Amino acid sequence: MPTEFKLPELGENIESGDLVRLMIKPGASIAEGEPVMELETDKAVVEVPSSVTGTVGEIRVKEGDKLKVGQVIFTVENGAGSGAKPASKPAAQPSVIPAPPKDTPVETRLAASPQTGQAPSLQGSLVRSLVPSAATASEFKLPELGENIDSGDLVRLMITPGASVSEGQPVMELETDKAVVEVPSSVSGVVREIKVKEGQKVRVGQVIFTLEGGAVAPAEPPRRHEPVEHISGQQAARLSFQIAMRAEGKTEEQALPPDQPQAPPPAFTMPVQLGKVAGTDRDPIPAAPHVRRLAREIGVNIRSVQGSGPGGRISEDDVKQSAKNALMQAAVAAQTPRGTFVEPELPDFAKWGKTERVSMRGVRRKTAEHLRQAWNTIPHVTQQDRADITELEQLRAKFAPRAEEAGGKMTVTAIALKVCASALKVFPQFNASIDMGKEEIIYKQYINIGVAVDTDRGLLVPVIRNVDKKNIVELAAEMTQLSKKARDRKLTPEEMEGGTFTITNLGGIGGTGFSPIVNHPEVAILGLSRSRMEPEWVNNKFEPRLILPLSLSYDHRLIDGADAARFLRWIAEAFEQPFLLSVQG
Repeated sequence: MPTEFKLPELGENIESGDLVRLMIKPGASIAEGEPVMELETDKAVVEVPSSVTGTVGEIRVKEGDKLKVGQVIFTVENGAGSGAKPASKPAAQPSVIPAPPKDTPVETRLAASPQTGQAPSLQGSLVRSLVPSAATASEFKLPELGENIDSGDLVRLMITPGASVSEGQPVMELETDKAVVEVPSSVSGVVREIKVKEGQKVRVGQVIFTLEGGAVAPAEPPRRHEPVEHISGQQAARLSFQIAMRAEGKTEEQALPPDQPQAPPPAFTMPVQLGKVAGTDRDPIPAAPHVRRLAREIGVNIRSVQGSGPGGRISEDDVKQSAKNALMQAAVAAQTPRGTFVEPELPDFAKWGKTERVSMRGVRRKTAEHLRQAWNTIPHVTQQDRADITELEQLRAKFAPRAEEAGGKMTVTAIALKVCASALKVFPQFNASIDMGKEEIIYKQYINIGVAVDTDRGLLVPVIRNVDKKNIVELAAEMTQLSKKARDRKLTPEEMEGGTFTITNLGGIGGTGFSPIVNHPEVAILGLSRSRMEPEWVNNKFEPRLILPLSLSYDHRLIDGADAARFLRWIAEAFEQPFLLSVQG
């Protein structure tokens, strides 16, 4: 009978991966320990070694598939190895490996495994990629790119095979979720082989190229990640599950579905006192005393049970079925992580005409993920107002040459930076964040304002720091420089971090108002639309005035509507009376 090779354990909390490359084909001979595929997990791209020896028969997966631990990858004719399982015996239970002490180094804990002749664990491969050795001394791997950045799209290679590189020399341009950055080399020598190509998605730790006679700068020791203990209701759930099954005279294994004979009972607590059916607590219950006693023992509200007997009489079977249904419902709920949003399935658009699929890359992908998170997390409300900026426009035109001398442009956005910084001092709840886990409000003692910039790669938000400590000319010059860097793809990730408030201006395009999405973990964002001349009733007559539409979106968990209205009115009055900035700060 053919031997099956199944995907082995990939490491702690890793249950699946995407098949990047198959390194075998039907009819090929393989030996135990030989790499058979490249798999991209959430943490790295790793080579998976074979645990069997023989001739490849049927390959049951294809490149691009998402594979799960335990899934059959291929079969082997005349095979031998730990992947073989005799047909006459049930599947062996996984042996329990005692966990090493917590103070054991992470590489030792990952590599530790009993010498039982089993296939080498994929954890060993991960350890070898983390711990420097003589064999990898001439490899350049993609270094850490910044906080929460683990991959990027390779835009441009700046080296070729045979070229000489030195430590610190830029070797590639990488587009991350936040910016396009140049990656410097940490090695010196002659490039031998380049293992990536332009347009490819590369991950931190992936080998980019190898060197002939190269020397590597000392690598940082791998970071230790201590195990996290999770406290849940699993023990209580198992107890409730056992009580329910004992009442039915079954074991846990007999109660589980036939296709999951070894699965443990779901990790949830038995729902006690379910919702009541029509009636009151004083209504008689159509059930015998022993049936009511059984319901009490297994935690089922007898009034929620639908009786199947004459006149709705409740039997023992009805109580047991009600307990089973509750267990099933809780099991399904437990499988979906709390707060997880499931994308609805799309129709087959090809039924109506030609389509083209283009991968979401870099900034666009990150923007989509971030804004979906912000929209699902923050209860948004948008407050609208208008500001008469007729006098302000005259001052802007007057001082524009001074800003140009400093290398900037005296725009309404530059003035809005100073106005908002002053408003945030008066209304500190708009310069805050919410920590729902600890039920705390974090008030920032600094004012860093992000300005949304429209680029050919999508929306980028460079952050101007300490806005309250700079004058409008300085802010105009800095904003102009950052906007240019954003459009030239020179903005660094650090220049887009640490914001406490955001301004977005669509006035250059048009519109009379919109609802901007709050940039989580901030709690408010100000939108500016196109200013236009409108008739306003001033001094008992209509006069043409330049009106600027304002849109403030805010997090209603922290900010009340009245406070939002006061905040936006303060901003409008500061635009209308620039002298207020000098008086009130």
